Amino acid sequence: MEKIKNVKEFVEKLDNAKKVNPKDLSSDQDLTIGIMNLISIEEHLMFSGAKTGKKEFYNLINEVREQRKQMMQKIIPSYEGEVWCISKHLLASSMRLFEVGTKALAAGNKKDAYDLFDRSYGLYCMFWGLNMGMLNGGTDMKWVKTSSKTKETRQSLPEIDEMKQPQEGKMSRLKNWVKNAVNCCIE
Repeated sequence: MEKIKNVKEFVEKLDNAKKVNPKDLSSDQDLTIGIMNLISIEEHLMFSGAKTGKKEFYNLINEVREQRKQMMQKIIPSYEGEVWCISKHLLASSMRLFEVGTKALAAGNKKDAYDLFDRSYGLYCMFWGLNMGMLNGGTDMKWVKTSSKTKETRQSLPEIDEMKQPQEGKMSRLKNWVKNAVNCCIE
């Protein structure tokens, strides 16, 4: 998988993809949510088999797992090391924290719910950062300052200036990048 060197290069690739098919980004984001649910189905099949003693639940796991693997290959066609497995666990953890957050919200515990939602989104952003080459072995992400010439084509990508935002951590910047670059509402 070709590594993207900085946000500017990533946005240029996205802009080129949008010219061919403007739904590419939203499809990938929808696909990640589908993958999260397939992972959850695998888990529920295992627990249902264990709780009921019915092997039929276990027998469905491989079929769902195969579908999940095929869908993941659409987003992660090639990888090095344990990126595939890390990606799967990031999506699974993101989904679980979201579900626990919704339960906390329903119970009236907004503070815990909001914290869980934030953590869930952080893991989701980490998934995108990892698979778009924005996270590289612990080194800091490379950001480029927005120029007025590229601002039009970059749409709503934020201006990022290291000198103005030295206190902002990697996760915060990654969330901001995903919020603006991986937009499910682009049609």
